[in-house]
Amino acid sequence: MLVRWLLAALHLLAYGFALASILRRTWSLRRASVPAALRSVFRSDTRWGISALVLIVTGLIRAFGGFEKGADYYLHEPLFHVKMTLLVLILILEVPTMLGLMRWRASIRNGAPPDLRKARRYARFSVIQTVLLVLMVFAATGMARGVGLPAGVV
Repeated sequence: MLVRWLLAALHLLAYGFALASILRRTWSLRRASVPAALRSVFRSDTRWGISALVLIVTGLIRAFGGFEKGADYYLHEPLFHVKMTLLVLILILEVPTMLGLMRWRASIRNGAPPDLRKARRYARFSVIQTVLLVLMVFAATGMARGVGLPAGVV
């Protein structure tokens, strides 16, 4: 019981940290016109990555580790599929941003100025990810309340 509670709490807290981090990264990317402004981008990006990792790990443990309703429940829950689809979309959108920020970090490490022309594009991707993350919360809370399941299944 205690482990289930702690996993659920960590999972929910990770949503909050993820949301705050992605919003901060978006804000920072919109202002990234000079390399000195990237410090905030990198910091928020690191926090976003850590919170996303915590979300994924705690989610997998909760769904498939025997701590919650069990894999059979989740695999037959339509909102779980919605939530996982949203996660995949977030991860797909993260790839170009992640690769771009890796290039920026490498440029700075090598003493070269990074090409910041795609900063606004990465900020737009982050806005979309923010919306998808919020939709994930709606799917998760709907799942927890049995929304979408036939009566008597929960």
